[in-house]
Parts: sequence; structure tokens; C-alpha cells
Amino acid sequence: MSQRVVLITGALTGIGRAAALGFARAGHAVVISGRHEETGEALAAELRDLGAEAAFIRADVRREAEVAGLVDQVVARFGRLDAAINNAGTEGRPGPVTEQDAESYAATFDTNVLGTLLSMKHELRVMLARGSGSIVNISSTYGHDGAGGASVYSASKHAVEGLTRSAAIEVAATGVRVNAVAPGPTDTGMLDRFTGTAERKAGLTAGVPMRRVGEPGEIANAILFLASDQASFTTGQVLSVDGGKSAA
Repeated sequence: MSQRVVLITGALTGIGRAAALGFARAGHAVVISGRHEETGEALAAELRDLGAEAAFIRADVRREAEVAGLVDQVVARFGRLDAAINNAGTEGRPGPVTEQDAESYAATFDTNVLGTLLSMKHELRVMLARGSGSIVNISSTYGHDGAGGASVYSASKHAVEGLTRSAAIEVAATGVRVNAVAPGPTDTGMLDRFTGTAERKAGLTAGVPMRRVGEPGEIANAILFLASDQASFTTGQVLSVDGGKSAA
């Protein structure tokens, strides 16, 4: 695909970072966002070393004014927004339903669901005006499968997939596409925090037919595909990248 201006939220670690590197290597202008300025500026410098135009803009996706400002700054600096990857997310507080409360619910849903909703709202604001664009939300295989010990996280990712499909239908005739990628267990800090121990991580890995966890770059490859013209007739879809987990 020709050069595009790509915005990635939650871009500083894991899948978001891998996607930023992937888009930069493909020659696109990349705007990365997150809450940690020093880490963000370091990654932006790394992207520029790869030859890409790159910028870091600090924003908290839970706060609408910051999300609106983020999108406006992208357009002010680069003139347009072609693709947006809504990756900002949290695993919340793992544990059974009986250990959850309003605080753990809000902490998870405010980032994973409200953050995705606000991001799409303002990304669509500028994409619809141009009549083109691609949004890729990041879900999880837990977004369409149940998961003991991950009830609130699973529910939040079900919501992300519902938002994805609803938005895709709403804008399908406008030239803007909305899809999601649902990673299986992926070798990130979030997975380490979620499993807590090497034994639990090994147990989760054993449930993947390919008998390994994914690498962030493998998830990024799917994100780049959905954002590209190669997926021009694809919208409202949730692409599982999970080593066969959802087929088992």
C-alpha cells in the first residue's frame, strides 16, 4: 500500500509496539500514543531511525478531551488520518467473578471499552469527512470464548467486538472500514501479568494447538493486512490470530 498516516494507541509495548515497527518498516508515517512520555519519545526516535516519519503524542484513551486532541494533532501535523489501531488495553484484575467488584469492572471497561469507543468516535470524525480510512481494534480470543478467571476482561473484549461490528455496519457505505484482530496468548508483559507464574503460562500454552504462544510481530502482520488495501472488501470482521486456539 502507498504511504499512509497511521495512529496507534497503546503503542509503547507488546503488540502496539510491534505494529508501530511494522508500519514504519513498510514506509508509513506513524503516530504512537500512550501515557509514558519518555518511553514514547524513545520509540518515536527508533521509528525515525528506520526512515519513517514518526511522532509521539501523550494521551489517555479514557479521557475524551485527550482523545479528541490526539486525533486533531495527528491531522494538524500530517494533514490526514488513514488508519487507526486501537490497541490500548488492560488485563484488569484476574480472578473469579466472586472476587470482582465495581472498581475492577470500571478499571477494565474504562480502558478497554470506553477507550475504544472514544477512539473510534474521533477517528471516524475525520475519516468520514475524507470518505476513506481503516480502523483496527484489538480484541482477544477471550472476546468470543469464555475464560475462567478472566470474566471482566473477557466481557470487555466481547464489548470491543460488538462495537467493532456495529461501527462497521454504520459506516460500511462511506469508504471507511472497521475490523478487529483477536490475538491468542501472545508473548507480552500482559500475558506474564495475567498468568502470574511460569507454570500457569505453560498451562495456557498447552491449550494452543500449535503448542506455543504467539509473537507480537505475528499479530502485527494481521493488523497491517487489515489496514491495507489488500483487505479493501473486508469490514466488520474479527480476525483470530491464535495458533488454532479458536478452532480447537
